[in-house]
Amino acid sequence: MISDPLTSVTAIIERGHERVSVARDTVNRPMIHHLCEALGDTDARCFDPDVARAAGYSDVIAPVSALQVWNMTNPSEPEIRTDVEDAYSAVSDAGYSAVVAVNSDQEYDRALVPGDLLTAHERVESIVGPKTTGLGEGYFITTLVTYTDQNDVRVGTMRFRTLWYDPSKRDTADRKEER
Repeated sequence: MISDPLTSVTAIIERGHERVSVARDTVNRPMIHHLCEALGDTDARCFDPDVARAAGYSDVIAPVSALQVWNMTNPSEPEIRTDVEDAYSAVSDAGYSAVVAVNSDQEYDRALVPGDLLTAHERVESIVGPKTTGLGEGYFITTLVTYTDQNDVRVGTMRFRTLWYDPSKRDTADRKEER
């Protein structure tokens, strides 16, 4: 068992390696329509090329909130070990194996249009901890994903923060309140 995940993850951050994934498919109209349906997005620029062109786009646009969808991995694909997985393993192996997503902040540089092929560059940005939380003592890990198009131009970013915690290290006062 690793005793100090902070040191291990800090070394990973200092290495600065990225997990890079190229989307399997280009941004395309059928998927844009499916995403809009799933998200309840009724923006006419996503459905009508004439409305999109009148708004200054070359074609329909993808819903911006679906930026990360294009690079999601297929669960049947083999896992490739990267610094991101190594950081998660460092805290998990130290006993902080319960995980919860805390927040996700996205920035959009431009709308995506059919034909865009995205590449995601993800790196571990920070670790904070150990911190006492309502779930137990844990570490917050933030990754930064930078999305680029087929011309290597940035189209957006996403910061994704998770809390890796040990529920057995919850404050005893919290446990008494649950009874």
